[in-house]
Amino acid sequence: MPTRGDRHLLAMQHAKQLAALGARLKTIHVMTGMPPRQVQSLFFPDAHTIPRGRAPDSAEWYHGANLILRTDACLIGAKFHQLRSHGLTAVEALILAYRTYQSVTQPPYRISLDRAFNLISYIDGIWLASAPTLTVLTCPGCGCEFIAAVGTIIHPGEPCPFCKLLERFHVDHRIQASYPRRPVIDMTARQLGMLALFHKLSPGAEGDNPAE
Repeated sequence: MPTRGDRHLLAMQHAKQLAALGARLKTIHVMTGMPPRQVQSLFFPDAHTIPRGRAPDSAEWYHGANLILRTDACLIGAKFHQLRSHGLTAVEALILAYRTYQSVTQPPYRISLDRAFNLISYIDGIWLASAPTLTVLTCPGCGCEFIAAVGTIIHPGEPCPFCKLLERFHVDHRIQASYPRRPVIDMTARQLGMLALFHKLSPGAEGDNPAE
């Protein structure tokens, strides 16, 4: 069994990684149990570097978000779901899922670590949530995993965010410019295949820089 010292060292390790990913003090505290003052003294010695702003307090932002933002959220949720099924803890799975998200999108990242933390809370019913209100489903059309409200029934022919993204790809330059060409961290096979298809269809795929 891990000793108290082992648990403390692991918490510090996770806190350091979360701080590097831009997490707020409160988020790090909830995920690791480390007091905010201790986190600040260890990882934010300059008060100006502490992430500011109000963190989301519910998952309603996902339902009202635009298509690209919802697709980004699905990338994080799908990878988290995959990692959890392989036995990783929620903290480890979130850190790795967020790094994967960063590897397949371009900065500035549209979803912050705190927003990802909020999203995962309502998928797993942990941290900020007492019960799950979001779930990860598999689209019968494209096979990608996407996030939906708990209790959502998938109807044949109903497109998921990835289906909609592909449908609009040819006419939306913002979508064409949203993902880099070579994902460097493995995701689910379906999500990677979809991103590869986006690149193949991109007018800049032959060597031009992605649209700004």
